[in-house]
Amino acid sequence: MIKTITEEGSIANATERLFLTQSALSHQLRELEDRLGFKVFHRTRNTWELTQEGSELYKLANKLFASIDEGFSIIKHIKEGSKGSIKLSAECQSFFHSIPAFIQKMAILYPEIDIDVSLGATHQTISQVLSEDIDIAIVTSKPESDDLLSLPIFKDEVLAIMHQEHHLNKLEYLDASHFENVHLLINSFPLEGVAVYEKFLKPNKINPIKISAIPFTEITLSMINANMGIMCAPQWQLGPFKLSKELVFKRIGKNGLKRKHYLVVKKEHRNKKYIHDFISSFEEDFSVE
Repeated sequence: MIKTITEEGSIANATERLFLTQSALSHQLRELEDRLGFKVFHRTRNTWELTQEGSELYKLANKLFASIDEGFSIIKHIKEGSKGSIKLSAECQSFFHSIPAFIQKMAILYPEIDIDVSLGATHQTISQVLSEDIDIAIVTSKPESDDLLSLPIFKDEVLAIMHQEHHLNKLEYLDASHFENVHLLINSFPLEGVAVYEKFLKPNKINPIKISAIPFTEITLSMINANMGIMCAPQWQLGPFKLSKELVFKRIGKNGLKRKHYLVVKKEHRNKKYIHDFISSFEEDFSVE
């Protein structure tokens, strides 16, 4: 009220902006001055001037309104930032078996976030994040780019899965040399995206006698159940599947083939609220050892 009367020059001029009659406005101003204990305006028939105390109130009003406007502007940006679309991909396609349940949960908790899973060139996930073809990648090797932020999510151990009648089942754990004469079943080529090859066989210069890429885990498990080969995967990834009691899990290497998983996102996008909400929920669901 003080701000409007001051800017309009008189009560008569302020009535339209304040949606009050001149009589009502005069009454409210008198009540305000009684509560304050001082006069806000020097009044004459045609001139309304702020008293010294009123001038301080006017300055305070401007500061308060500026602060309120700034606060609502921040709230608006926060609200707008809570909505967005996320293109997600993973270095290992078998990871996608666990994604649908997570996406379903996100749809309930954050209906304003649209998650699109990319099943494209999973071995190029880092370059896709840099080019913004995807927004978030799940990888097992921390990229070195200064433009990217890598958030460690969890650790796991890759195991060799085979039928109990497989000849390697007699071993306590598998050395690299034990893979020379096996039929290795992988999810997809290239081999550089296969953990057991990239982190265990390649450094030891070992190539299995036969490698088959089968994109469907159900078929791979059926072949293993028929003792037609072995696959390598962390046990948690097979949670959605019904496993035969005749399957066994063997450690790869004496100390095990362990790996870290990272969520990778461009640093410039990390503080977007919908990106933050996605990452927080992902950490909550997938932080397992």
